Amino acid sequence: MSKILLLGGTGWLGKTLSRLALEGNHRLTALARGTEAFAPGATAVVADRAAPDAYAKVEKDDWDLVIELTSTPEFAREALGRLGGTARNWVFVSSCSAYADQSEPGADETARVLNPLAVDDRHAEPDYGRAKSTCEELSRRVRDGRVLVVRPGLIGGPGDPSGRSSYWPLRFAESRDPVLVPADPDSRQSVQILDVRDLAAFILDAGLAGLHGFANAVGAQHTLGQALGMARDAAAAVAPTEAPAPAHTLAEYDLARMEGDRVNPWAGPRSLPLVLPADPEFAGFARRSDARALSMGLRRRSLRETFEDIVRAGDGTGTASLRSGLAAEEETALLLR
Repeated sequence: MSKILLLGGTGWLGKTLSRLALEGNHRLTALARGTEAFAPGATAVVADRAAPDAYAKVEKDDWDLVIELTSTPEFAREALGRLGGTARNWVFVSSCSAYADQSEPGADETARVLNPLAVDDRHAEPDYGRAKSTCEELSRRVRDGRVLVVRPGLIGGPGDPSGRSSYWPLRFAESRDPVLVPADPDSRQSVQILDVRDLAAFILDAGLAGLHGFANAVGAQHTLGQALGMARDAAAAVAPTEAPAPAHTLAEYDLARMEGDRVNPWAGPRSLPLVLPADPEFAGFARRSDARALSMGLRRRSLRETFEDIVRAGDGTGTASLRSGLAAEEETALLLR
């Protein structure tokens, strides 16, 4: 049994990490503001990380592993100052958004990252990628390299708060027909989705094993067409026998229409989730090298299995409540054009 401190822990990844750690019989403490619920069974420490005494209840403990989730450099620096010298192992969860160039397919962890922010500049323009890059640099410097920096790509799975991984399997589970799908005849669009549960397991296993360095935690690479096919098959496989999923007609949508139709790529309202902008600067975004993470022990379930679990978790609620995708009336209007 190990003592694990999770800095954060009330968000989607944080709760998944908490549950897996507890299932592994570890002693899990989560420190967060407490604006959302902690995972059941976790030792909760409610603290504002901007406060001088934020770490008072945890800094005297001997932690086998500290997992840092923040994208706020000030928080990362203070935590490292209070805990970094004594914690046995440290994982900083960064992001592939920290890379300076998203245009090169197959790029690995040696690719250049964005220039760090000034840690003390409270008035700096918010920049998620640069903030993560800054936290990476702080972690490596304070820990003298004894840190595992995990750079996730697109995370998916049941409960995805963004709706990016949920939209297509849930849309195929609905009875509305036809289904508007993005056309990608030349297979230029790529998808890499890593199940949140597999990411959490990798963070815990590699962190407790004391692995150091950088790792792109990304899903297996598929074409967009393959991903949509798996989403369709998942909906059919999970549908109850008394209400089987319909054999949808697919209406292919020319991606060149998106700008004129005011349809957004990737995520958010009125979007085609998982579709990347056509700009060459995104050519490597969903094509990151996964070799190092796999060599460190990353284990991935199939994307089809992830989609099936999304449909099960959706429990017939459909796409209406998602933050990403097309509303029913938006899809209908596009189909009629």
